[in-house]
Order: sequence, then structure tokens, then C-alpha cells
Amino acid sequence: MTSRPYLTGHYTPVADEITATGLTVEGSLPPELTGRLIRNSHNPKPGITPTHWFKGSGMVHGIRLREGRAEWYRNRWVHTPALDGAPYMTERGPDLTVSTAGTHVIEHAGRLLALCESALPFELTADLETVGAYDFGGRLTSAMTAHPKEDPETGELHFFASSPFPPFLIHHVASPDGQVLQSQEVPGAGAALKHDFVITEHHVVFLEGSVTFDPGEHSGIPYAWSDVQQARIGVMPRGNGGASQVRWFDVLPGFGMHFANAYEDAQGRVVIEGPAVGRDGWQRSWNWWVGAPDRGAEPNSGSRTRRWTVDLTAGRVAEEEIDDLTVEFPTINEGYTGREHRYQYALSFPGDRGVGNHTLVKYDRRTGNRQLLPVGNGQLPSEAVFVPAAGATDEDAGYLLTVVSDLNADASRMLVLDASDLSLPPVATVHLPRRVPAMIHGSWIPDTAAG
Repeated sequence: MTSRPYLTGHYTPVADEITATGLTVEGSLPPELTGRLIRNSHNPKPGITPTHWFKGSGMVHGIRLREGRAEWYRNRWVHTPALDGAPYMTERGPDLTVSTAGTHVIEHAGRLLALCESALPFELTADLETVGAYDFGGRLTSAMTAHPKEDPETGELHFFASSPFPPFLIHHVASPDGQVLQSQEVPGAGAALKHDFVITEHHVVFLEGSVTFDPGEHSGIPYAWSDVQQARIGVMPRGNGGASQVRWFDVLPGFGMHFANAYEDAQGRVVIEGPAVGRDGWQRSWNWWVGAPDRGAEPNSGSRTRRWTVDLTAGRVAEEEIDDLTVEFPTINEGYTGREHRYQYALSFPGDRGVGNHTLVKYDRRTGNRQLLPVGNGQLPSEAVFVPAAGATDEDAGYLLTVVSDLNADASRMLVLDASDLSLPPVATVHLPRRVPAMIHGSWIPDTAAG
């Protein structure tokens, strides 16, 4: 087996697809947790060594809960042409069906979609079998971001297509029933890498950092840090014609892979929060992703939570680092997407990736307090997915679902944590039939959303 870090330790791929039923549960699963936790990540087939972590084929892992029982676990590759080695580039240009589909998985309008940002989404069945590429009834002719945002008030799904070639950025909106309502090219956008974005009640916000297209990068992901590219934030009014009113604001060098949320404050300013890195932090991550040595990058250069406050009236942006922990994978109660939230969650990396005690973090933005839940040596939790409790009125009244990879036992378990207090013992633990590789993103799909 290769020594590439994304194929070893917590990230070692599994070699097959299995289904297990009647999973062992410690504690009591809340009856309102009736649905499926589905997570996605890169899992190349045996014998395949991708040149970049992101080039590995996608595999989804699902855990089915129903009325206090853990009914099944199953894992399935997303069967796209890329799984069988089909090339992304053809004589006619990119083939948008050649997707790793290994970054995220969401539900919208009753469809389960596996996502990566360079291709069309791939639809899955409720049992995680692949249906095929999904183009919104022919209305989507571009790639789709792996980080769409559903407005909790309107039910609309906002997403974008980003390319290193014109058109650089297209914003799309789909209705709650899955119809594409609008598609707009966003003026002023460039070839910068745009992995995530945010929405507010009245705006769509894009962040172009210091990472841009680099034809000299041969890992298969053609992006690199640029000291000359101006980092910017683009704020676009929502609605038809909003793209023509986009405004771009210069910010300090850096790159944010994921953002917790954005909202409009009482003064009408647009506030964005999420982890960001500088040049050393980016290079350190990139070296891990391609299996290269750190080459002297500062070890204390990880992603720290930042806040950007865009004053649309004054035409300027205030920036500040608001926490000193190295964190990634920020999440919130998605009922607050685009609105001001009090609590957010993240995964802390105290040392090199895969080494040391990884920690789940809860931030209280009102008090400034943070709560830490270390998971122990040799254990790595996944991004925490928030699920509201039945009848919840408080923002943090609910559960955090995370899948923990345990190298000590060569096993995994799903933890159901009380989101209001991480110091409490797990509400329930579901033991899984195998070690589940460390994953990227996922979603809780309640039975009320999809069958």
C-alpha cells in the first residue's frame, strides 16, 4: 500500500461494499431521530492511487435510524464514469458526468444527491444505489458546487458553478420542488478557487481567496497559492438581475475552504464567519492532499476562525481572528442559515492531520465561550451534523451526530451527542460493523424529507 497520507491511517479506503442490519446501540436513540445519516468522502478502488486526495472516487456511508433502533449500515461507491477510469476532459471539453461525487451528499426536493464541484450531481436511491447524473431536467448545463445552501425560510436551494475559464462563476437557484428558477453569470469573478459560499436574507456572498488556477500544477487539481492575486468578497443581491449589482471588496490574503454562516446585522452589514488559512497553512494542507513533505511550512499555521464584516454603506471590510484553535468543518443548526446564529460547531486539529487528540468544539458567539470534547488518542470524529430535537425552541436544543474512526480498535461508532452540553455522556452510541474511513461532509436526511 502506498504511503500517501490520504490512503493511510484514518483515511485508509475500504475495499468493498457491505450491508449490515440490527446494529448494536448503547444508550437510547431519541425517537425523533428517524431517518438516515449519510456521509461522503473519497475512497478509490483497490489498486488505484490517485494523484490528489480529491481525485479519489466517492463512497457514501449510511446509517438508518428508526424509532429508537439502528436498522442498518451500508456503504456504496457512487458509480460514476470516473469510478471506471473515464477521463474528465474530452475532445469536446469537460464531461460533466465524469465526477468523483466524493465531497458531500444532500437532499433536496426528495432527491438524494452526491456532489463534487467539478461536475453534475449524482442521484442516489434511499438505499444509496446510484441512479445517475442529475441535471435538473436539463436546466443545469454547468457543474454544481459541493456546498449548496438551502434557505430555511423559502426552501430555495442556492448553488453555483465555478470554473478557471470563462464564465468563471454562475449562480443558480432551485425552487423547493427542484425546478431551476434562475441562472446568472456573476460579473467581475475570476479564476480563483471557490469551494464554498454563503447566503444571507438578502444577499449571496462569494469569497475569492489567494488560491487560483495554476496550469503548472500537475496533481489533477490545477490550483495554487498566489501572492499577487487580490483576495476579495463579492456581495450580490438575491433575486433576478442581482448579478448586475454585485460588488467586490478587497480583503487580506488568505483562503477559506468552508464557512460557518453569514447574516445581516442590525446595521445592515454582512457578517461572514469561518476558518481561514494563510500561505503556510494552505501549503501545509496541499502537501498532505498530494502526499508531499511539508517543506518547512510553519507547523502552527492551521485554519483559524475569522470574521469578515462587510459595510455596504461605507464600502469597506473589517477582518478579525476570533479564535486561536486550529479548526475546520464548521457547522450550525441549519435552521439559522443566512440568519444570525448563536452557536457553531467545528472539529479541532491539535497537531498534524491524523495525529493526536482531535476535539469537537462548540462556540457560543454571544458569550465568547467555547466547549471542547476530546475524543482520545487514535480517534477522529467526522464533521458534526446538527439535528433539532422534537419541539425544540432553543437554537442548540438537539443532537450532534458524528462518526468516529478508531484506529486502536480498527472500528467506528456513531455518537449521538447532546448539542446543548458537550460535557454530558453520549445520548447514544451506534457501533458500526467496520472501520469507516475519515469522511468529508454529510447530511441528516429525516424521513419527512425523503423516503
